[in-house]
Amino acid sequence: MKNFDEWNTEKKNIHFSKPCAVFHEKEIWWCAIGLNIGYEEDGKNELFERPVLVVKKFSKHIAWVVPLTTKRHKNIFYYQLNCTDTSIIIPQLKLVSSKRFIRFVRKISDEEISVIYDIFKSFFTRKRISITNDSHPF
Repeated sequence: MKNFDEWNTEKKNIHFSKPCAVFHEKEIWWCAIGLNIGYEEDGKNELFERPVLVVKKFSKHIAWVVPLTTKRHKNIFYYQLNCTDTSIIIPQLKLVSSKRFIRFVRKISDEEISVIYDIFKSFFTRKRISITNDSHPF
């Protein structure tokens, strides 16, 4: 059973005590995404964290992120990152505060973020695109 009370306590700590992290697009961060409802991706461990990719930075305070998973999926809702064993979970795009960022992991290449932007464009426009990454069937 999910312990929403524990997450609510941690969320208050993040909100009131944690300074905003300095972050950029294309970066992967461990992020306190929390304990969520239904099929939304949950964080893990005592900080309710999971790795996310910063897709779009709107200001020093907020960004669109997508969570990552190590589970292998071969369908249109996942894209395997190059040189890692992780995939982004495309439908789980989420707006977050930079206060949720816990620690920096690494940065992806300009080429790979371009591919990811094209994938998101295809979802928003319903236009199929061709991706060279074998794990993505567009």
